[in-house]
Amino acid sequence: MKLVICEKNIAAKRIAYILSKGRLKTRRIGRIPVYEFIKDSETWYVIGLKGHIVNLDYPHGFNQWTKIPPHQLINVEPCKKISNPTIASALKTLANKKLDLIIATDFDREGELIGVEAIDLLKNYNKKNIGEIKRARFSAITTSEVTKAFDKLVDVDYNLSRAAETRQIIDLVWGAVLTRFISLTTSQLGKDFLSIGRVQSPTLAILVKREKEIKTFVPKTYWQIIAILKKQRQFTALHCEDPIWEEEKAKKIYSKIKNLKKATVKNIKKTFVTETPPPPFNTTSFLQAASSLGFSASRAMTIAEELYMYGLTSYPRTDNTVYPSSLNIKNILQKLSKSIFSREAEEVIQNGRKTPTRGKTYATDHPPIHPVGTPETFKLNPEQQKIYELICRRFLATLAKDATAESTEATIIINGETFKTKGYKTIEPNWKNIYTYIKKKEKSLPELKEGETIEIKSIKMKEDQTKPPSRYTQGALIAKMEQLSLGTKSTRHEIISKLYSRKYITGSPPVPTSTAIAVIDALGDCDVAKPDMTAKLEKDMNEIATGKKTLEETVNESRKMLTQVLNSLEKEKQTIRTNIRNALREEQTIGKCPKCGGNMVIRTSQQGKRFVGCTNYPKCDNTYPLPQKGSIIKTNKKCSKCDAPIVRIKMKNRKPWNLCLNPSCPGKTK
Repeated sequence: MKLVICEKNIAAKRIAYILSKGRLKTRRIGRIPVYEFIKDSETWYVIGLKGHIVNLDYPHGFNQWTKIPPHQLINVEPCKKISNPTIASALKTLANKKLDLIIATDFDREGELIGVEAIDLLKNYNKKNIGEIKRARFSAITTSEVTKAFDKLVDVDYNLSRAAETRQIIDLVWGAVLTRFISLTTSQLGKDFLSIGRVQSPTLAILVKREKEIKTFVPKTYWQIIAILKKQRQFTALHCEDPIWEEEKAKKIYSKIKNLKKATVKNIKKTFVTETPPPPFNTTSFLQAASSLGFSASRAMTIAEELYMYGLTSYPRTDNTVYPSSLNIKNILQKLSKSIFSREAEEVIQNGRKTPTRGKTYATDHPPIHPVGTPETFKLNPEQQKIYELICRRFLATLAKDATAESTEATIIINGETFKTKGYKTIEPNWKNIYTYIKKKEKSLPELKEGETIEIKSIKMKEDQTKPPSRYTQGALIAKMEQLSLGTKSTRHEIISKLYSRKYITGSPPVPTSTAIAVIDALGDCDVAKPDMTAKLEKDMNEIATGKKTLEETVNESRKMLTQVLNSLEKEKQTIRTNIRNALREEQTIGKCPKCGGNMVIRTSQQGKRFVGCTNYPKCDNTYPLPQKGSIIKTNKKCSKCDAPIVRIKMKNRKPWNLCLNPSCPGKTK
């Protein structure tokens, strides 16, 4: 008998359907579905796990935060614990049969480790019944890919699984030790604990650094001289010294030309421009594009994984930006030509480029993200449809011809002062008609001739100020993490989600809270807040995957690093405690008390209900109720009717709203 182990039930069901050509039976072992069929006169079983069914943790007794000092955890060996007993029980039942195993989990580090965990569990239950162990590798759950993978089985890559296990061990030890240190130091225990992580903290430091740049930014005033000109239609030109940093100089130029009505075209330069389509999607560029459509990184990845499981798109975790020669592009185009993208697909088939665009990264594990099928038998929900369309349009664009345009630069003289204007006109949109997410550069200019005189409609002098740097979107943050080697394609979106769940960041784009800033400030020059050390460990794990390093030596090196980090933090313990407690207090303060002027802070009653109370209690007993669900975000605003603080409430599946905390506010009564 053969047992095929998949990462999730949805993948197991689809793979079983493909392998059995639809002739499968569904049975259950406990609550777990198992798919059974006969293939080549042999009984096959296909089971889906739920990701990792074995987790690493500390041995019993070491989870007592107040009794075990953080430094004692550094060299404790973690133990493996079953995290999903129901699936483990189903595997135990199956182990009573003589089995050849085929691992068909996602082909990456985590998928390989999930498969190896299942192998080890089955061997532990009944080693003598486990026969040959093989691996099916595929990048899309389509009939052709799955059939090809099972016709050409390979060996399990234990180096790849050890790289993932190394990450598990290092992240557990670093997270447990540093989180316990910071939480004990600040007395933030239970559900209010603070966390520090090997990748989480340097990622948060990126956001904190940018937030400080924004807050400390000193705007600089500048001036612009703008000419509104007309020939057939109006257009604008800027003075050649734009921006002008001295007001007197700007005024002098303006007074010289402000009342003039004629300008002279000095010269015109026209350039033919070719715009190449963007390269194929890898995980990072996909998440950046999805972010611009309003998707969080985590949500975009979840949807991409769903589309992969449905057999509509390829595996979404990839660094690759070059289509392999083995990819049957013609076949994909034929499928898309019978879909809602028929017009775009036919355009590419009839008038496409000779070779697809390619990015800088070529990897051999998975191809770039691309469509592999069309949703013929079921309907996608609106979010799935948006992501599927994004992936389809990107794929088609990489096969389309370059766009062409004409760029025009004109120099215009007004009483000896030089002005510049630019125009941009698309001639052949080609790929831009397919990938419709690119901001248009179009700027129309009339047909100008050298030496001609044109009309001045008006001249304006505009005062403005330089702007602070913008906050990172989630997509931009993931690109920055990739640049600094923080995390992997599979984990970066999870790190951002963790920062939200820890309440270190809020909003979109993400903004660090005062607690987050205090935590990063407390870490100071500590290596845990810098990318260098994490990048070194990432490099080590890559070398484990290729067999150049071992799990043991990498874990031991990381423990030495962690010891140095903890020693440096211990020296600053009192400063860390004071700074973070002050930040937490500020975080809980949502405004001033309208009765006595004290601070109104979020508190929790003995019954576990949250409310807002005055810090001058018992002298002032002013309190306000709070919604018991959702996030409370302070706005630093107060109600114009009653002076009570206004907060912003965010709840799942509801649009955020502002709320005056005073239930008796005159503005709430008719």
